Amino acid sequence: MNSASSRSRTLKAVCALSLAAATALLMTGCGQSSDSASSAATSEAAKVVPQQQTTSPSATAQLTEDQQERKEVLDATKVTFDDAATTATGEVAGSKLVDLDLEGVDDDDRDESASPTATGSPTGSPSPTGSPSPTGTGTSSPSASPGADGPVWVAEVAEKDGTIHTVRINAVDGKVIEARVDADQDADDKKQTADRLAQATQTPQQAAKVATEKKKGTVTSVSLDDNDGNGVIWQVDVVGSDWKKTTFDVDAKNDTIVREETDED
Repeated sequence: MNSASSRSRTLKAVCALSLAAATALLMTGCGQSSDSASSAATSEAAKVVPQQQTTSPSATAQLTEDQQERKEVLDATKVTFDDAATTATGEVAGSKLVDLDLEGVDDDDRDESASPTATGSPTGSPSPTGSPSPTGTGTSSPSASPGADGPVWVAEVAEKDGTIHTVRINAVDGKVIEARVDADQDADDKKQTADRLAQATQTPQQAAKVATEKKKGTVTSVSLDDNDGNGVIWQVDVVGSDWKKTTFDVDAKNDTIVREETDED
């Protein structure tokens, strides 16, 4: 009887010890699993943060080629549209502005203003002697970046009879590089220019003001043009802080915007 009771107590003790050991083992295993999961999560989080920082593109990398070119030219330009217009008309007595374009900004949109860029920069000599209108140079994509002498305003001003003079102005110091009469004008060309100027009761400066009130930015081009037989317009290009160009067609009689288009490139 005493022997059986002793064996029973021994079995109970062994069971209790076994249960305690199993519980401890289970708790240790759970703890290790929890710690492992937490450690893995922390490790993964550490991997994510550097990736977000290194893959973020810079502001410059986000610009298109056209936007980068506009930025380079405008960053180097010190003479405003208004000042260039005043200088150009002052070069030819009694003249009025017909066209003013900042060379290197979307020149491919305007063949007339692109050709001086392609021919004037390689030689570095702005002298107009010899060939005032060199064409057929074969350089279809002149550099839009400022040349060695910096960016240039190219203006066309007309006398009362419609005779057009081209005036090139250094856009950094405002000095006139050259001024010449366009040699390839005929009587019809002069008459057309004179008629358009007679219809334009609003100045290019007024048209530029209308455009920049609609979109804040820098005026890079103003040109007098026909509005498909419905009078005349001032076509104004404005480059905003996003380096995108918006073109406004402003009625040259009443300063109303008749068309607006933004170049997303």
